[in-house]
Amino acid sequence: MVEMPQIAPIGTEGYLVRFADRLDDAANKALQGYAEALEAEAVEGVVEISTALASVFVRFDVLRITRADLVAKLQTLLSSRDWKTETNKAKPRLWRVPTLYGGAAGPQLGEVAKLVGVSEEAAVRELSEVRVRVLAIGFAPGQPYLGMLPERWDVPRQTELSPRVPQGALVLAVRQLNLFANETPTGWRHIATTHMKLFRPKEPQPFALRPGDEVLFPAVSEHDWAMLETEPMGGAKLEEASDA
Repeated sequence: MVEMPQIAPIGTEGYLVRFADRLDDAANKALQGYAEALEAEAVEGVVEISTALASVFVRFDVLRITRADLVAKLQTLLSSRDWKTETNKAKPRLWRVPTLYGGAAGPQLGEVAKLVGVSEEAAVRELSEVRVRVLAIGFAPGQPYLGMLPERWDVPRQTELSPRVPQGALVLAVRQLNLFANETPTGWRHIATTHMKLFRPKEPQPFALRPGDEVLFPAVSEHDWAMLETEPMGGAKLEEASDA
């Protein structure tokens, strides 16, 4: 078994700092803290730092820093503290995103509820109240992977793709939610839809969400959801998270 964290070369201009060999909530929190600390150090020659579910990608300019020097800096930062027990004193941002569950807005809600062993009403109630964290941004600009849901929501992906889900679709698989930034095919089950605008290319910060943000998806009526379509962020509101 490979000991983690691990620093491994990737391509000719990158390194991957791996905190786990599979998705783990503690490792994901650790790598986000590590990435923030690395950003703050502003290492000469590092041109990109991006996070994934279990690792941090670091791209560097080979003309400005050597591999040996970069690895030394990455390792020094890794060794400077226990990243899995390091606590971030800043409260995370919390988004509340009005969500329409079931029906045409979430045609596979019933299927997911059956797999979990609850009624559709109970599924909506639980999913409306569970707070999830942005584990990573990927697949499309601004698109979040969100988790972790309680263990009973470990629903497998479908064996075949759904040919299309709309922009704003909330989908579920493997104890995670994904909120789609664009219309797309998917192997995840479509349970609800939002009006949230995830990618705003004309804004100074084009991605609405960022790793570490927390998100709630409270259920709203079809009437209220339709009224939110013209809102700038589809009714999504940002606030400082509590300690709940």
